[in-house]
Amino acid sequence: MTLDLVPGLITTREEVAASYGGSVYSGGMVPAPKSKMLFVYSDPATGLKHGYTFDGWTEDDDFGPLYLYTGAGAAGHQQMKLGNKSLMDTLTNGYVVHLFVSNGKAPGKKLVMQRYVGRVALDAVEPYEERWAPGSDGEMRRVFVFRLRPAEDATMNVLDTDSVLPATQTKVVELPPKPPAAKVPAQQTGAKDKKTEQHTTAQTTANIPGGPRTVERREGQLCTAFEEFLIAAGHETKSFQITVEGEPGAFTPDLYDATDNVLYEAKGLATRNNVRMAIGQLLDYRRHLKVPAGLRLAVLLPESPTADLQALCAAENIALVTQTTDGFAGFPLPSAGA
Repeated sequence: MTLDLVPGLITTREEVAASYGGSVYSGGMVPAPKSKMLFVYSDPATGLKHGYTFDGWTEDDDFGPLYLYTGAGAAGHQQMKLGNKSLMDTLTNGYVVHLFVSNGKAPGKKLVMQRYVGRVALDAVEPYEERWAPGSDGEMRRVFVFRLRPAEDATMNVLDTDSVLPATQTKVVELPPKPPAAKVPAQQTGAKDKKTEQHTTAQTTANIPGGPRTVERREGQLCTAFEEFLIAAGHETKSFQITVEGEPGAFTPDLYDATDNVLYEAKGLATRNNVRMAIGQLLDYRRHLKVPAGLRLAVLLPESPTADLQALCAAENIALVTQTTDGFAGFPLPSAGA
């Protein structure tokens, strides 16, 4: 008899494998080729053993609910292979992703029970975030935190206990330079030969609950271009991962110029809401960073905002940098190659 995957079902990995295929002992992301499914098993308690608390439902964003799931690899930098690659591949291979959350152990047994949450899909615009967390050896390393969303028309079984756990301490981790970015598979479309230029174009079409929507990537592109500009001028750039005791998740300032001691926050649009948000973020970040005295704050925008917003930044002693056709202008900047 095939197991009926109804949200809220309490089952075991063995029962799922018996019905749909896939290994029982192959980690938290289990592909089942015969049924074109991928089973994601989340166990936040496992993260606690390693000192991080990333897994769980987090605050809704503009595109709805979001479940964070830490990738596979207990020590050393996580690699985009094995289970991690299997999950990334669902962007293109048509596999349906099913999310389970651990639900305690069977009475008198070591067998871990699983609660079926529902069908989810990897976020097509930002499939994962890179964060830093201690490995099984105690050493800090990069981990993938995958971003899962409810699949279109899916019913989800979400409990209060499924939320991301709050951090146990306030901590700032200085992040070393990133390695070359892993290539993201093209988003699947109706035409098999059509490829989406994931993370390389200014926008993409994402199939999310409610139908396809065009999503801009201006902020990421702007920040990358500006970092390249600073590096070309011989500047050292860094960023940080900040966790706050009692709060879930982690947050990362966009860019810190260690050479000039300037913290930048980038926004993809020069609107009032974006500028106000950037100012608030900079003031929040500044409270936690242990950097040399005299830290300057700056907002990075793709174009000049209105005169009133420029005045707002000046009143708060926050510098302003804008992108131009041939580079950047505003707050005293180095000349590329200087």
